[in-house]
Amino acid sequence: MKVLLTGAAGFIGSAIGDLLTAEGHEVLGVDAFIAQAWGAGQALPDGVQRLDVREAEGWIPLLRGVDVVCHQAALVGAGVTVSDLPAYAAHNDLGTAALLAAMHEAGVRGVVFASSMVVYGEGRYRCPEHGEVAPTARDVEALAAGVFENPCPTCGAPLDWKRVTEDARLDPRSGYAASKVAQEHYASAWARQVSGRAIGLRYHNVYGPRMPKDTPYSGVAAVFRSSLERGQPPRVFEDGGQMRDFVHVSDVARANLLALQAVCDGTAAPYAAYNVCSGSPISIAQVARMLGSREPEITGDYRLGDVRHIVASPDLARTELGFTAEVGPAAGLREFAHAPLRG
Repeated sequence: MKVLLTGAAGFIGSAIGDLLTAEGHEVLGVDAFIAQAWGAGQALPDGVQRLDVREAEGWIPLLRGVDVVCHQAALVGAGVTVSDLPAYAAHNDLGTAALLAAMHEAGVRGVVFASSMVVYGEGRYRCPEHGEVAPTARDVEALAAGVFENPCPTCGAPLDWKRVTEDARLDPRSGYAASKVAQEHYASAWARQVSGRAIGLRYHNVYGPRMPKDTPYSGVAAVFRSSLERGQPPRVFEDGGQMRDFVHVSDVARANLLALQAVCDGTAAPYAAYNVCSGSPISIAQVARMLGSREPEITGDYRLGDVRHIVASPDLARTELGFTAEVGPAAGLREFAHAPLRG
């Protein structure tokens, strides 16, 4: 395959590029190298061109002859204030739309792109008495009192979390989340209009070597690492019982390879979205403890934009893409405790 890889200099993009190259595929790497992701004093890696996806109408000569695009470029982060909205709309919404339009002009009919678990908002919940329910927003007074579990909207009993499947409703809770939903909708519309194929990969909590530290792109695992390296305990919000799925970047790269192959060989549906996860849920407090010998500080603090539990089902990706994670969190997080980070 000849693959145009956007976001090629980034944490996930560079892992995908390395795997594609190792498998004998031709990779054209591009990256906007934006300040929010890289900070000052960083150099663009060899073999990656500085190009901004928002200006992708100028990429048409580069796209000609490409078999498939792997679109990892995005502005990421919590996106918890309304002042973030224009930046997310520009980089993620406009950037994806511009890229898809340029692909059409260049005759490229396949794309695999990075989506996220944030499209779901809260995860999936079940009340022992009332069955599966959608929780309302958590009450501020309850959070302040240390009551963090979502209550049943009918009886008020604490809800049990369940694995989220890809057919769950989309309920973005931040500007970043809204932009990822928009990317999915743009890709689905593009595939329908041009008779193309598009796959969105809904990444859960990605971690691994070369993860950025001390930037808005730092995930919680890197934040905990930074605290430990400063000799401080990791600070954990709420009671640390929030359940997540942590997936190693090498598995994320492999999921992209499988999706790209499915798009190129025509076995993929015109549009599909898949969870990319380890399939092994773990609490935030457990993550903090696996990364070092210092006991985390369970703060009881909360953020109104946070969801309580979001745990993915790996079944559809396994059935349709043949993807199963190879690195579990027990081994992967202990290795990550000593892995090199990107400064």
